[in-house]
Amino acid sequence: MTFHSLSGVNRSIVSCTRCARLRSYCRRIAREQKPEFADWTYWGKPVPGFGDPGARLLIVGLAPAAHGANRTGRMFTGDSSGRWLYEALYRFGFASQSESLRRDDGLTLIDCYITAAARCAPPGNKPSRLELDRCRRFLGAEVRLLSRVRAVVTLGRIAHESWLKAAGWWDRLSPRARPAFRHGAASEMPDGTIVIASYHPSRQNTNTGKLTREMWYDVFRKARASLEEGATGSRTPR
Repeated sequence: MTFHSLSGVNRSIVSCTRCARLRSYCRRIAREQKPEFADWTYWGKPVPGFGDPGARLLIVGLAPAAHGANRTGRMFTGDSSGRWLYEALYRFGFASQSESLRRDDGLTLIDCYITAAARCAPPGNKPSRLELDRCRRFLGAEVRLLSRVRAVVTLGRIAHESWLKAAGWWDRLSPRARPAFRHGAASEMPDGTIVIASYHPSRQNTNTGKLTREMWYDVFRKARASLEEGATGSRTPR
């Protein structure tokens, strides 16, 4: 299927039923809920991308959280990872506010688009290889349609490799030439796009100190600097 617009991609994401295990899990979580969210009607469906269609910065995550985006229907919204992400985006001028609580909270992204390798919340936060492969067509379509993207932040190894595959670099580059996943590493692709690898802001990483605020801010400092450098015309046009 060829997508001609981001809205078309998003409609197809929300209506996707290709992965029965994931769809069943999302619906079950939506029924069972958490006591603290008892007054919510969970989204319980695949979660589309979110942001500025003219974005130069692309954020690629792993998958919706069971009681985060699977509840709210917006990427990185309503969970601890989202608190880290949107606070940093606001700090560096990519978001209109520092919190993302629900789809109608007035938040807008500025020069930034957020997506993920998988669009359904997976059990144990672990989508299977087949599920990732099935979902990649959506990320590939977003990469193609977001034609102004100049910097990409990948949150975790799976997101990093998923973006490389969706953008075509996994096949076009030899294994030695592919940018390896290493937190904070910024690599320039042959078309001039800068990809910056980061640990995912999960509680497992932030509560243990594997990912600190300064490490996190440094990722977005690099992203902002790469866009400002690109605006001077010193980088290779895409």
